[in-house]
Amino acid sequence: MTDPSVPPAGEDDPPAGQSEADVARHRSRGYAAVVVAAISFVALLCVAFLVPVPYVAMRPGPAFDTLGEFDGSPMITFGDDVKTYDTDGVLDFTTVSVTSADNQLRFGDVVSAYLTRDVSVVPRESVYPEGETADQSKEQGAAQLTSSKDTSRAAALRAAGYDVPETPKVVDVVEDGASVDVLEPEDLILTVDDEPVTSAQEVQSAVRAGDPGDEVEVGISRDGEEQSVSITTKPSPEDPELPLIGITVGTAYDFPVEIENNVGDQVGGPSAGTMFALAIYDRLTPGTLTSGERIAGSGEIAGDGTVGSIGGIRQKMAGAASDGATIFLVPEDNCAEAVTGDDHGMKLIEVKTLDGAIDALTTLADDPEAEVPTCQ
Repeated sequence: MTDPSVPPAGEDDPPAGQSEADVARHRSRGYAAVVVAAISFVALLCVAFLVPVPYVAMRPGPAFDTLGEFDGSPMITFGDDVKTYDTDGVLDFTTVSVTSADNQLRFGDVVSAYLTRDVSVVPRESVYPEGETADQSKEQGAAQLTSSKDTSRAAALRAAGYDVPETPKVVDVVEDGASVDVLEPEDLILTVDDEPVTSAQEVQSAVRAGDPGDEVEVGISRDGEEQSVSITTKPSPEDPELPLIGITVGTAYDFPVEIENNVGDQVGGPSAGTMFALAIYDRLTPGTLTSGERIAGSGEIAGDGTVGSIGGIRQKMAGAASDGATIFLVPEDNCAEAVTGDDHGMKLIEVKTLDGAIDALTTLADDPEAEVPTCQ
């Protein structure tokens, strides 16, 4: 029961035994705790957004017309005695803008990239080997571009009916490898143990026919002079039973006509090869591959015309679309990724070889509604 002589306590009255000052101090401490917690959370969030993370961002880069100019000069030029034909339209090679090897993304950058259309975030090691600097990455990209210029010329000339002889050559000598002070970059490899070799694969097979520690006689041409050198093979670090002579083997082509690719060092890598080859072929043959359309694409290319996969296909498609392309050439092995998102209204043509790309474009030039291999 309640005592009718004692008035009921009001809702705003302090609890029994506490003064209004005590309650005010208690509430002030509670508010302060909330404010401190909120400030701490914001501070931790800010710090987290500044923490470096092992990822790089891939964004759409610019597209360049292989039938047009690069830095004010024609991208592809031909010797004065080479018969060429006028063409029209555009054949763009596409690029990707990637976080530099010397820069690190922050957590906030990654969050922003995830929320940005046509930007991908990938593990750093999938793009840059551990410890690789920006200068080293640029050097590698330049070397890949140089190789791409050669293979695209060879593939295009062969598609146009020219004979292009080739010879295996030394591209690099491995530090502490078996060929140090014996072979040099640009040496042409003619024979291995007196057997003629005509490709990098034949050189590799001939060397691996023996055992580690065996002597291998390699016939070379250096600065136009032929000679024979003896190399003692060493075991592979990955497989002690596999003999190596410690070189990287590439291909030297004997081009029958003069063709120059004037792309500068603003770009790098091998992925423009297919579009280089198409531009060269289009200029060497009558008619047009584009029928006046803007066509873009990507793909590494071998001297025999085989088209290989590339990275950043989604970003390259977005860059091509923003430049107005209506057709995009996709390497066969990139088709599955290419169709995972927006096609930007472009026809995605599946490409396995240079001949296949030429056939598809020629067919579409004659009939834009014709069926050609596409990414499904």
